[in-house]
Amino acid sequence: MEVTRRDFMALAAIAASSGLMPRETLAQAISPERLLDFESLGNVTLLHMTDSHATLLPVHYREPDTLLPVGDEAGKPPFVTGEAALKFYGFAKGSLDAHAFTPVDFAELARRYGKMAGYAHIATLVKRIRAERPGKVLFCDGGDTLQGSATSTWSEGRDMVDAINLLDVDLFSPHWEFTFGIDKVKEYFGDLEKRGLFKGEFLAHNVQDVIWKEPVFKPYAIRQVGGVAVGVIGQAFPYTPISHPRKFVPDLTFGIQEEQLQRYVDELRDEKKVDLVVLLSHNGFSVDIKLAGRVKGLDVILGGHTHDAIPRALQVGKTLVLQSGAHGKYLSRLDLDVRDKKIQTHRFKLIPVLASHIPADPDMAALIQRIRAPHEKKLSEVLAVSENVLYRRGNFNGTFDEVVLDALLKHYDAEVAFSPGFRWGVSLVPGQPITYEDAFTHTALSYPNTWTRELTGAEIKTIMEDVADNLFNDDPYYRQGGDMVRVGGVGYTIDPKKKIGQRIADLTVGGKPMDLNKKYKATGWASVNDVDGPPAYDVVANYLRSVKRVKIAPVSRVKVV
Repeated sequence: MEVTRRDFMALAAIAASSGLMPRETLAQAISPERLLDFESLGNVTLLHMTDSHATLLPVHYREPDTLLPVGDEAGKPPFVTGEAALKFYGFAKGSLDAHAFTPVDFAELARRYGKMAGYAHIATLVKRIRAERPGKVLFCDGGDTLQGSATSTWSEGRDMVDAINLLDVDLFSPHWEFTFGIDKVKEYFGDLEKRGLFKGEFLAHNVQDVIWKEPVFKPYAIRQVGGVAVGVIGQAFPYTPISHPRKFVPDLTFGIQEEQLQRYVDELRDEKKVDLVVLLSHNGFSVDIKLAGRVKGLDVILGGHTHDAIPRALQVGKTLVLQSGAHGKYLSRLDLDVRDKKIQTHRFKLIPVLASHIPADPDMAALIQRIRAPHEKKLSEVLAVSENVLYRRGNFNGTFDEVVLDALLKHYDAEVAFSPGFRWGVSLVPGQPITYEDAFTHTALSYPNTWTRELTGAEIKTIMEDVADNLFNDDPYYRQGGDMVRVGGVGYTIDPKKKIGQRIADLTVGGKPMDLNKKYKATGWASVNDVDGPPAYDVVANYLRSVKRVKIAPVSRVKVV
């Protein structure tokens, strides 16, 4: 690969911050061969991506600076963040790994390395690995793929079905896909009786008909990979009917279904005689860790939902557990040496998809161009300019969350605003224009409408306590993923170690103590109930048009005990 002057200057900066000589840095940081360096091992390669949220193009995406652990999770991935993560993993400040896996010096390193992700770049990686390992590769998508962008919203996810077909995904397990409604899911992915538009296999063992208690989709698939019989079980997000409007899945039940999962594992091993059992999961990382310690016979869990980018596969008993981040920022590669129905050894890499160093696949690039062309003018409208880093990830209010909250407060002239703690939504760097498309990447739902009504202080506290329990419950099986509800106009203290009803204290509204009996004008969006206010993306876009420049002061309204 030819190294340009721009590359050399970036390398010099890396060398200065890392203490390495430029020649050593060149070998370690710049070449695509180094970036993608992976010594093949064994007879099976599992490729995994998840939670891309319809991010077709390269983007910036800041990892969280705060993820609070519960109990013995302290000091363990993914709850090691920021500077602590650099030390834990041994990443040098200023390195690509530091940028890919932590928020440290995010704006500076975003300028240095450029954007990440992009389906055309992922396609190049996948084709390269398949060519290197013919007949030995199985490519799994963990879901949250059809939702999260303007084009996916307007096409009801059809654009992403075309993208994953061109990417040649083998197996898929869902979550947000259901928010387009069960009829769309069946059109795209089929069910037990017929195939859909998706060329691979759609797996969800834990989705059943509420009346007949019968499976709706295939629970598992068996594939021959490198001479190995691989059984893959699909696990849809267990709390789909609770986290989203029930109308999307009115006649279906979900749940973790641990006992049923054990039966399928046993069936694959004892009756189907598979050599390797994989769970393609959308549970969330902490749930997968607990599950790995309770379900016997699982060799690998390919996890999703909580957007955790974990550079090393973790071992729980005999089960390897991994999760592959979000927004297409990474592609996981897990090579396995499978003999005598056991994993003898493994090699893993969570590959950062550095768009500037991975050529775009021309076929995927052409598809993306066709998808976007009819909407390009609308998508590219500049609404405002960001003066600081705008992001969403983290346990409490991110800076783009503040934009959404300010927009709601202004639109409704409200005292209190709520915005869900969704972990999807790309980041923007200082000086970057904020486009209409960017407004969508933080509000792209099939139920985006805003609402306003009066809530008492007691009702506001109850809402916050319920969400906090979903995040900090001692039992991972009672956590629904995501982060704390974002609240505008409100300050509070939270003690995650306490029990439900006791975590939230010292509530204020507008800087004054909250009166639990007083009614406050409140607003929000993404309600599971039917509401008829204007969609959040229009409210946010109009707000950005009015302010022109966005500079969010550090948020200090949340005190963590």
